Amino acid sequence: MSSETTETTENWERDTLNRLAFATLNEQRRTRRWRIFFVSLFFIYLFTSYITLMNPEWLQNITGDEHTTQKHTALVEINGVIAANADASADNIISGLRKAFKDKNTKAVIMRINSPGGSPVQSGYINDEIKRLRKKYPKIPLYAVATDLCASGGYYIAVAADKIYADKATIIGSIGVLMSGFGFVKAMEDFGIERRLLTAGKNKGFLDPFSPTKESDINHVKVLLEEIHQQFINQVKKGRKKSLDAKGQSHLVDNPELYTGLVWTGEKALELGLIDGLASSSYLAREVIKAKKLKNFTHKDSYFDRFAERIGATMANTISQEFNATTLK
Repeated sequence: MSSETTETTENWERDTLNRLAFATLNEQRRTRRWRIFFVSLFFIYLFTSYITLMNPEWLQNITGDEHTTQKHTALVEINGVIAANADASADNIISGLRKAFKDKNTKAVIMRINSPGGSPVQSGYINDEIKRLRKKYPKIPLYAVATDLCASGGYYIAVAADKIYADKATIIGSIGVLMSGFGFVKAMEDFGIERRLLTAGKNKGFLDPFSPTKESDINHVKVLLEEIHQQFINQVKKGRKKSLDAKGQSHLVDNPELYTGLVWTGEKALELGLIDGLASSSYLAREVIKAKKLKNFTHKDSYFDRFAERIGATMANTISQEFNATTLK
């Protein structure tokens, strides 16, 4: 065989191998693309399923069901301690209430309350905003429904509603104000610990838990608490008067026992005039409001905010663990 023929054969074999190699490479690329496509599709499916389970109404909002003419009962939930950085903060509750009243298909609004109370300031903000919204939307009634517990700041919010409902076993009341703390003076004496407190302003060390109490400090706090308590009482009387007047029971709000900080069951609260009836949210929507569809307007952080918060917390924990591990070595 001549050298020319041998070279031709080698070139043909090389070309064939190159074509096979490129064909294999292209096939691998196509397979990888399809794999990425199907994996992405799977994760999109999982993400969509998660959002749907967490908030079934999101799909309705995307598809435009919110623009239907069907009337609904708006629901805003108040759960847990009422505080600035809690789920039941004034910002969160007010945000939900504004959206509920603004929705053109809202026939009435229900605040479903399950709270032991909390900050009188946060409760006051919500109470004030409810009054403003009632003036702005006079045709949309507002009801408060107490579930397990509606005490102190929770009831402070409830009295701004047109009417208050509860279950017969709901715990309601606690119309009072408290301030609590601890004193460690005796313990410091027992352990031989000396307290060194430096202040500018003779009352700056006021109610210091490591110093003996002063009668003047206690008297000052009592005045503060009494003032806040009276503000609470005034809001209860104003809020309940209209509803009780309609029943000829306005005298009930003058019962001094209501304002001692005691709590009662829903059944007893009805007798005392603290609530207007025994009913659940669904019963009110169906039988009283006549719009049985409940639409939840409770403020919730976006899924991306929750995800970012969890990622941030995870990263912080990881960094902290790594730092501690490095320090301990």
